[in-house]
Amino acid sequence: MDYPKTLQEAILMFSDYENCHQFMVAMRWPDGVVKCPRCGSENVGYLQKARVYACYAGTHKRQKFSLKVGTVLEDSPIGLEKWLPCLWMLVNDKNGVSSWEVHRALGVTQKTAWFMLHRIRAALKSGGFGQGYKLGGDNAGPVEVDECFIGPQVRFMHKSRRLRYEQDGGRRGKIAVQGLVDRELRQVRVNVLPDVKRDTLQNAIFREVKHGSKIYTDNAVAYESGLQRRFVHEIVNKVESYVNGQVHVNSVENFWSLLKRTLRGTYVAVEPFHLERYLDEQVFRYNNRATKDNPLNDSDRFTYAVSKIVGKRLTYAQLTGKEEGTRPAEAF
Repeated sequence: MDYPKTLQEAILMFSDYENCHQFMVAMRWPDGVVKCPRCGSENVGYLQKARVYACYAGTHKRQKFSLKVGTVLEDSPIGLEKWLPCLWMLVNDKNGVSSWEVHRALGVTQKTAWFMLHRIRAALKSGGFGQGYKLGGDNAGPVEVDECFIGPQVRFMHKSRRLRYEQDGGRRGKIAVQGLVDRELRQVRVNVLPDVKRDTLQNAIFREVKHGSKIYTDNAVAYESGLQRRFVHEIVNKVESYVNGQVHVNSVENFWSLLKRTLRGTYVAVEPFHLERYLDEQVFRYNNRATKDNPLNDSDRFTYAVSKIVGKRLTYAQLTGKEEGTRPAEAF
């Protein structure tokens, strides 16, 4: 089937249930074989009037299932005609889309829009550490490593509060995030850190980067020694210059700029409890941006995002921290 090329085409196309149905079937079962998402049985049939499928294997109690079952959309009363445009906006808007904007555009409550966006972010997750393969290599490009701190901006604080932050090094209440960019793959990986101690930063690099790779960092104390044992480590001193030949961390700095623009400009207040999902959102857009070697468009990005919703789940109890008996931290 023909996929939409613009947001307007997506809204028009998915306003019809049959189009939504055909699109989801094509994305979930491209070979035309429908399997039960609960037991994997192929003994299934489509109930035309109810617009759901039925599994006749007899191995579980819940016989009927919809296209949402087994995806991050499961148990949602919101129709696909709203879910799919919402997903389009999130993955294609460079600076993200707020829950209030989704609330106004799609006619759902702000609370519902907030939940929808977080479920989509959970589906997009793929840019964290521990993906099973390492960056870099002997014949690959260098890997840039840097970290940033996400949190309140000191220059907008009251004088007394600003003084307390400056006495604490300007990092109180901020969350440390480490980023790695492989110049050859043009991919970024990020991870929220418990601290910025030498062992924490370097152990993450040891786990994520191949032995013998080129590593470029700034002149932070945590990177000054220890990396030379496993990598070809070169440092750029930002006090003197941001670039020393090919040695720089401008690619990962570019990612930090995009991330902070999104967090401060679109989302404004982000709880540390949810920060990881906002990182996943930005990483997805960065890793799937259009380049000379990979000319992706909005339609490609959207269809790839839809293919990632299967096999993932995020309940409201998990989202709000109630399932594990914890409460989310306060917003930055």
